[in-house]
Amino acid sequence: MSAKNLIAFTLIAILSISAIFNPYTNQYLGQLKNGYVPTSKGQDDLYNQIIEAAEYYRVDSQDAKIDRVWKAMPGYNGIRVDEKASYQKMKKKKVFDERKLVFTQVKPKVHLTDLPPAPIYRGHPDKPMVSFLINVAWGNEYIPPMLATLKEHKINATFFLEGRWVKENPELAKMIVDSGHEIGNHSYSHPNMANISTEQMKEELSKTNDIIEATTNITPTWFGPPSGAYRDETVEIAHRQGLKTVMWTVDTIDWRKPSPQALIQRVMSNVHPGAMILMHPTEPTAKSLDTLITEIHAQNLKIGTVTKLMDEERIIRLDGKQDLK
Repeated sequence: MSAKNLIAFTLIAILSISAIFNPYTNQYLGQLKNGYVPTSKGQDDLYNQIIEAAEYYRVDSQDAKIDRVWKAMPGYNGIRVDEKASYQKMKKKKVFDERKLVFTQVKPKVHLTDLPPAPIYRGHPDKPMVSFLINVAWGNEYIPPMLATLKEHKINATFFLEGRWVKENPELAKMIVDSGHEIGNHSYSHPNMANISTEQMKEELSKTNDIIEATTNITPTWFGPPSGAYRDETVEIAHRQGLKTVMWTVDTIDWRKPSPQALIQRVMSNVHPGAMILMHPTEPTAKSLDTLITEIHAQNLKIGTVTKLMDEERIIRLDGKQDLK
C-alpha cells in the first residue's frame, strides 16, 4: 500500500470510530458522517480544511410551522462548526483533527411559541424521541406499578390529570409529581369539550389548573382534551390560559382492554421519531409497559416528556449517534 493510500485509509478509520466533544451541549455528539477527508493539504491550509469540514457537517435549522396535516409542529436546531474555536484547538500542532472540531447548535427563527393557537399531534419528525401521554381520571390501582416501571427505566412521562380526580386523590397526584413526571391539564369533569359552552370551557380549564397547583405546586402548560374532542375555540381558550393543546400520534386504545401483546404490536407498528403515545392507567398498559419501553429503546428512540419532545434541542440517539443529516 502506498504512503498516500495508507494516510487516506487511516483518516477514514479514525472518522468511523471517533466521537467529538460538544461544549454547547456539554455532551458527546457521537459518530459523525463517515467518509469525510479534507482535500486541502499542508499545515498552512489548516483553516481552509476547517472551513471545508464546516460546510460538510452543516445542518440548517428548521422553523416551527403549522402543517396541513399535523397542525402545530416544533422547530429543530441546526448544527454549525465553530471555525475559530476549532482552529484554536488545532493550531498548536497545525494538523487537521476531526476529533477537535467544535460544534454549536443554531436555533430556528420561528418557534412553537410564535405560532397561532393550534393543536399539536407530534414532535419534530427528525428528533429521535417519543413521549408517553398518560391520561388519568380513573385506574388508581395501576398507577403505582406503572410508576415503578417508569422509575426502573429512568423514564419521565407526561400525566394529564383530571381536576376532579386530583381533588379526590391528592396523594396519588403528589406521588406522580414526586416521581419526577410532568403534569398536564385533562379538564375538570371530563366533558366533551367540543360541545360545551364558552364559559364551561373556561371553568373546566381554570378550575383544573387551580386544583393541580394547590395540590402539587405545579401549574400545567399542556392541555389534553378528554377523548380528543375540541373545537377551534377550545384551543384558543386554552391558549389564553397559558395552555397548549396536545393530541396524540399513536393510540394504545388500552381502555378497550386489549392483550398486552396486542397493545405492544399496535404501538410498535406505528411508532416513529416525534410520536406521542396515548395511554391510561389500565391493566394492559401496566403489564406491557416494561416491554414497550424496551422495544422503543431498541429502535434507538429516547422517551421523554412532552416539554422535552417539543424543545428544539438536538439530542443523542441511544446508539450514541448524533442525528447529523
